[in-house]
Amino acid sequence: MTISRRVFLGSGAAGLLLAACDGGITGNGVGSRGAAQIDARVDATRDYLFSRYPGTQDLASRAYGVLYMPLVTEAGFGIGGGYGRGALRINGATVDYYSAARATFGLQIGAQQYAHALFFMTDKALSDFRRSSGWAAGADVRYATPEQGASLGKDTTELDPVIGLVFGQQGLIAGATLSGVKYSRIIP
Repeated sequence: MTISRRVFLGSGAAGLLLAACDGGITGNGVGSRGAAQIDARVDATRDYLFSRYPGTQDLASRAYGVLYMPLVTEAGFGIGGGYGRGALRINGATVDYYSAARATFGLQIGAQQYAHALFFMTDKALSDFRRSSGWAAGADVRYATPEQGASLGKDTTELDPVIGLVFGQQGLIAGATLSGVKYSRIIP
């Protein structure tokens, strides 16, 4: 029996994705046990972000809303993908839950996990995000690095409608970005 290259690559990518899942299916947000579990993970992620990068606390206080994605798992071997769940908070309260998904194709091999937060700095950006049936991070997102997280000041954020910060990276794929990530509202 001959296995096609596509089937082989797809099987390899699926195997890597499963291997990357810390603690199995329940350890990474996939198949979570509902809103309480997502909220607990978001609280821990927010606390880590604020303690590790103090400038983000001020940024969050000026944002109209913040989407916290506590854990996104990605894996790829030619063909890859990633998935995670999180919550949108407005004035510190959860208002909606979202999934983040992406598919990739190209020269890639490995797996990684990371957290990220999207700070909606204008009412219009937040409204556009909430009204969409599926929102993809695009050109209107300014990406900050963890090193900038400690010093994100007012002068660097006044004109940016959305600021994305990727942090807590672990794994073997270099350079986590949010390009190509699609966010969809979910009911946990």
